[in-house]
Amino acid sequence: MNEMKKTPYIWLISGCSSGFGREIALQALSAGDFVGVSSRNVKDVEDICKEYPKTALPIKLDVTNKDEIKDSIQTINKVYGGLDVLVNNAGYGYLAAIEEGENEEVRKLFETNFFGALELTKAALPGMRAQKFGRIINNSSQAGIMANPGTGYYSSSKYALEGLMEALDKELRPLNISVTSVQPGAFRTDWSGRSMKRSNIEIDDYSEHVKQRIDMIGNIDGKQPGDPVRAAKIIFDLSRDSNPPDKLLLGAGVFATYKEKLTALLNQIDEFEQTTISADFPQDKS
Repeated sequence: MNEMKKTPYIWLISGCSSGFGREIALQALSAGDFVGVSSRNVKDVEDICKEYPKTALPIKLDVTNKDEIKDSIQTINKVYGGLDVLVNNAGYGYLAAIEEGENEEVRKLFETNFFGALELTKAALPGMRAQKFGRIINNSSQAGIMANPGTGYYSSSKYALEGLMEALDKELRPLNISVTSVQPGAFRTDWSGRSMKRSNIEIDDYSEHVKQRIDMIGNIDGKQPGDPVRAAKIIFDLSRDSNPPDKLLLGAGVFATYKEKLTALLNQIDEFEQTTISADFPQDKS
């Protein structure tokens, strides 16, 4: 997949009110691209659209609302004549031990983090297939490739998205459309602050090994090592890559810890190699 369209590109980015979505929009606009700057409340993106009145288009988009998803794609097509880059950025975190999870809140989490991204992607694909070009970029998380106490539900929503998008990338590459999931580590956004939800259920048995980690996540808000502006520039550059990766880690922390996880996993696989192989029917050696 090497055929590129002429720039400027046309973007739709979900969740532009703050954090990664806002910074990615500003990167694309500063490069001269056209951007559908979406948010559940368009007042949150008015300043961006005033700064770039000719190339920024405010779009009301709650990714859990199928009518708004449909309208956002139709608006992009009507105003700009197509869509080249979709960024699935809208999402939030939820902290709880697994036993403490509130069923309704967990389902809401999946509606945004997983099903919202899925429905928006499906709505964008017919146009990308028709023009034989597209870039789909998912703002996933290090929690989508590593699960830890307190963030199991958030991880499961991102793990589901990772699996879906890994398969989708393989389906779309022959059509000159790529899918890249980005896994940021700890970045200085609102994720662990304003955008974070916590369960109202607390079980004493989890107060140390789970609650302490949950409290740590809240306490690092505003102190994270990751720079969202630098990350946004890297994510923008993916749109110009003729063969972008299907996965991209962002940040030194996730780089180190994921390599540790992979090393431990390989060691475990090797340790149980004979047990694994013994599950097959015996091979006829005659």
